[in-house]
Formats: sequence, C-alpha cells, structure tokens
Amino acid sequence: MENQGHGTVGGMAHVTKKEIVKQIAERANLTQLQTKEIVQWTFDAIVETLVTEGRIELRNFGVFEVKRRKPRRARNPRTNEPVEVEAKNVVTFQPGKIMEERVRQMKTSSEPKRKPRKNSRASESDEGEDHEEVVVGAGAPMNGTAGANHTLVDGTTGAPLKPR
Repeated sequence: MENQGHGTVGGMAHVTKKEIVKQIAERANLTQLQTKEIVQWTFDAIVETLVTEGRIELRNFGVFEVKRRKPRRARNPRTNEPVEVEAKNVVTFQPGKIMEERVRQMKTSSEPKRKPRKNSRASESDEGEDHEEVVVGAGAPMNGTAGANHTLVDGTTGAPLKPR
C-alpha cells in the first residue's frame, strides 16, 4: 500500500484501519461503510478463532497463535523493586514465506528508529523465533490444541504447519 503522506513511525509509513478500508472500498467498488464492516468482521473472526482454537493459519500470509507465558519476577523500573508478573496468554505471529520474502526485499530510506528494550522479555526458548507479541486477555481459553487440526480462514481445517 502506498504511503499517501500520512504519519510515520520510526521512518516507516503508519497506515490506519480507516486507510486500509478506503483502499479496499475503491478496489472492490463498495462503500467505505460496507468495507469497514467486512474488515471488522474479518478481524473479529480472527480474534474469535484465536480465543476458541488457539491458532489460525492464513495461507500465504502467516500464522497467529496463542501461547502461554509463564509467571516471572521482574523489576519496577521506577522503584527498582521486584514485582511478580502473572502468567498470561499472548498472541504470536509467524509470517508466511511470501510475506517474509517481500519484507526482506523491501527498500527503506532509513532504518526504523527503535529504542532497545531495557528489560528484554525474550527467553532462551524464544531465541531465533521471528514473531511479535500482542497481549490477549488472560482469561482466553487455550483448549489444549497442540497437535490438533486448526481452523483455516476459508472455514476448513488443516494440520499445523511444521516449523521451518
């Protein structure tokens, strides 16, 4: 999608849902209101599948998966006091090969300006994994879906992808 002069984050174009809706509406010859509903239904379906199944595979795009983070001890950066962080569910995203390749070949005028984290949450088990974390409500059920078939975006089920 083109950067149409909108805001940037770290030197990269910052695109909102509203801008995505506008572009899809123009391409699909739909009103922005119709398109906004469809886009929201899509997001809702992804979230609902994550809550009920724990995983959703969008072929040629990537895989979203709910993972459980163990409780841990951390430090309050303001007071330097130790604090207990409860176990929580997080959403991980593993990009598909096509997305990964396109992003790898992307030409940027400058590197994103990102401050390194002072307290990295990466554990030994996360090293080498390429994913972003987004917190999901701690009460989201996991349903023990390890090794089970998972719902695909077209409504069919399929076996989990093997790690690359």
